[in-house]
Amino acid sequence: MSQKGRITAVLGPTNTGKTHYAIERMLGHRTGIIGLPLRLLAREVYDRIVAARGPSVVALVTGEERIVPPRTKYWVCTVEAMPEGMGCDFLAVDEIQLCADPERGHVFTDRLLRARGLTETMFLGSHSMRGVIADLLPEAQFIRRERMSQLTYAGDRKISRLPSRSAVVGFSVDNIYAMAELIRRQKGGAAVVMGALSPRTRNAQVELYQNGDVDYLVATDAIGMGLNLDVKHVAFSATMKFDGRRMRELFPHEMGQIAGRAGRGMSDGTFGVTGEAGPLPPELAEAIMEHRFAPVRKLQWRNPQMNFAGIEPLIASLEVAPKDDRLLRAREADDQIALKSMSSDAEVRARASDTASVRLLWDVCRIPDFRGISHNEHAGLLTRIFGFLHEKGRVPDDWLASQIRRIDKTDGDIDALSKRLSFIRTWTYVAQRNGWVNDESHWRGETRAVEDRLSDALHARLTQRFVDRRTSVLMRRLKQKEALLAEVSDTGEVTVEGEFVGRLEGFRFRADKEAEGQEAKTIRQASLQALIPHFNLRADRFYNAPDTEIDFTEQGGLMWGEQAVGKLAAGSEPMKPQVVAFVDEEAGPDVAQKVQRRLQHFIDRKVAALFEPLMNLQRDETLTGLARGFGFRMVENLGIIPRGEVADEVKQLDQEARGALRKHGIRFGQYTIFMPALLKPAPTRLRLVLWSLSKDLQEFPEAPPPGLVTVPADNGLPQGYFAMAGYRAAGDRAIRIDMLERLADMLRGEDSRGGFEAKADMLSITGMTLEQFADLMQGLGYKAEKGERTKMKPAEAPAAEATAAEAGGTPAETPAADSTETPAEPTPEAEAPAEAPTEASADAPADTSAEAPAEAPAAEMVPVLGEDGTPEAEVFFTFTWAGRAARQNRDGQRGRPRGDRPQGDRQGKGGPRGDRGKGGKPGKGRKPEGKGGQKAKTFESAPPKKKDRIDPDNPFAAALMGLKTKD
Repeated sequence: MSQKGRITAVLGPTNTGKTHYAIERMLGHRTGIIGLPLRLLAREVYDRIVAARGPSVVALVTGEERIVPPRTKYWVCTVEAMPEGMGCDFLAVDEIQLCADPERGHVFTDRLLRARGLTETMFLGSHSMRGVIADLLPEAQFIRRERMSQLTYAGDRKISRLPSRSAVVGFSVDNIYAMAELIRRQKGGAAVVMGALSPRTRNAQVELYQNGDVDYLVATDAIGMGLNLDVKHVAFSATMKFDGRRMRELFPHEMGQIAGRAGRGMSDGTFGVTGEAGPLPPELAEAIMEHRFAPVRKLQWRNPQMNFAGIEPLIASLEVAPKDDRLLRAREADDQIALKSMSSDAEVRARASDTASVRLLWDVCRIPDFRGISHNEHAGLLTRIFGFLHEKGRVPDDWLASQIRRIDKTDGDIDALSKRLSFIRTWTYVAQRNGWVNDESHWRGETRAVEDRLSDALHARLTQRFVDRRTSVLMRRLKQKEALLAEVSDTGEVTVEGEFVGRLEGFRFRADKEAEGQEAKTIRQASLQALIPHFNLRADRFYNAPDTEIDFTEQGGLMWGEQAVGKLAAGSEPMKPQVVAFVDEEAGPDVAQKVQRRLQHFIDRKVAALFEPLMNLQRDETLTGLARGFGFRMVENLGIIPRGEVADEVKQLDQEARGALRKHGIRFGQYTIFMPALLKPAPTRLRLVLWSLSKDLQEFPEAPPPGLVTVPADNGLPQGYFAMAGYRAAGDRAIRIDMLERLADMLRGEDSRGGFEAKADMLSITGMTLEQFADLMQGLGYKAEKGERTKMKPAEAPAAEATAAEAGGTPAETPAADSTETPAEPTPEAEAPAEAPTEASADAPADTSAEAPAEAPAAEMVPVLGEDGTPEAEVFFTFTWAGRAARQNRDGQRGRPRGDRPQGDRQGKGGPRGDRGKGGKPGKGRKPEGKGGQKAKTFESAPPKKKDRIDPDNPFAAALMGLKTKD
């Protein structure tokens, strides 16, 4: 089956990641829509996708909520609210087994049969749907998902014996409240979750449970529809429910759906019964554990082809029987019952006289009965709304305001607030419909504000009634002067006598932020008294922990795993930082000293390991005189010194002293004196922290990302930062100092007075464009003159010459066919050290390409023409040395730094030496230019070096010198 328009059914039990899989698939498409069974689940999935893609491209559409940004790409909806004809690339429907539900099944069946994505359609649900889907959709592909954890039957347990992190499930409001009240008395409190709650109230109650304020949850079967909760055990307090028509036993697949909420991810879960519910039959318990349920054979169906010619034709079309044996005509839904009830009203029949009016009547009938009142009362309200819409085109503002005003009250008990919430949902639904009210945004905001106020009030009442405040327990135990029992989880959550009181972060206790006043004082007093044994045990474990468990942050913090246990402080020397341990005073001096010693050992070893070359330099007693003094300067500057800061000291070092320092890995670069081994990411990160401590900075600058040759040169960074980071600021960017030295080696061979252009190798090692490179060169003290010229290419050889070439003859006057430019002129080196041969040294073989034969003229060049026939232009820069007046860079260095052999500096001109001698005469070794420019100019920056001379800068210099000495 082709990828385009494919249909996939992802089937399996709970906790298989089906919804997560569908979300990932949808986000892989350009557009998508997903239908979910509950408003609460739709809000949860919406928040998740918004976190991944942002709110500007994600829509949420439910009966009471409509958030549709202008650039919507992904739609999250309840199944009933899924818009038709969207034309999205991807479409998914969750919990597709609800096709068999007597109340809502016809909606899911309609989506199964008619809703499609342009590229991919996905249905998620129980494996019991495989057979009927295969029959109705032969082209569908199936993916079976297995549960990620085990589900075990735990039998019958009393409320007092339920384990923590349990969910008790009931099927009536009275049963829910009774269970919650019992748990409050025996366990301290429970959160309450019901499908009738608003998302705001439900989320606040779930927060109580997820944060550990309460360890128990009492809920309806709403938790069975994909809500992600940290539940370890599910207990059924009843096994019968009212399905809207009658009381009946729960079907096995319904119990399996709810019980499957136990266990999350790879964590196993259990289920059982409690309260008045009797033990489950063994075969039923086994079927739930093994996820074996009877296959669904019949789906609820209602005719989607409705006839709006009149009320009677519309009712008749809704009662059409299906032609497929696998489909059952759905029983009358609330909207169909309301339509029949309203059709008996003479005024309604008179108004519904044309197709448009009948369509409007049907839209009004689809307003859900959130209030749960009698069908006649609900039909009466719908009749009033239909009259307004048909006569005036809108629901009057004053009438709608009066209806909302009667509901906007936050006093009363739980039942009163729940009833008002159900009432406001009706007006929220009306306000969400396009064209039903005058100012849609105003009324949507008004109804949402009322719903939020009622939701907050309901949450407060539920918490007040079903959650016993921990303060009473803690104060009672303190008055009894008995030892308090504290427990600390792996994540640092602290419970005292079973009550959540805060978190232990390293060796500091953080009380619950919700506690205030006397409650906060009581919690801290009780917690610290109970935590003293834990502080000592944790200190012993920390002292014996390996260094791999401890780390420092770029702001100088010291971490043990994810917990802050101290910070660095400036010491007597940059490489000897001190530590400050974070330990509560109540933990005692022994704990504080043990933590402080362990942290000091860690940072001392870290400095010794990462700055081993500097440590060796500091301990080398063979260094004497100026070399020893310069070594101390390197240690004080953590292995990096801009050359401009120590130009005089470098000048005074003789070759023996430099050789001794080079043995320790010190490189005397043209711009920086540094140790290449200390430019790695780990030493750089620590060097910046130590430097920030020595400078007493309030906010430490972070190290540049590893591997970058250049980074932006931010003016807001402290002076000296780029040197410590291993970079040198020049222009708008800073370049890594080792790459800068490679660039300097290339620049030595260029004519810095006559001007030169950037070579491809220069741009390659810096990773810059030509414009960026020009800015860099200006930052290094060069002038950059921009120009344009016609782009040239070699002319094609004449046909006759080509024939001659094929015959084996090559005219002497014919230039090389692949020559694209004139030979480059070799230029002398600028300030090359006398002891360091360079790539352009006299020892290198002569560049034969620079000596073009006189009888071989350059290839004839012709302009490159554009599409319009005009010559194309190319931009180039000419660089010349700016002299001693070069601007000061970001790290306080002026002009071009002097090399190991500052010959150019002695001239007092500041530019590279070698392209001209004194008085403008040709330099030593320079060949005069030939007539007519036929011979290329050749330059040498110094006399040829002896072949047996060893370069002290070479990494193998010391070994070669030793071998030479032995000989």
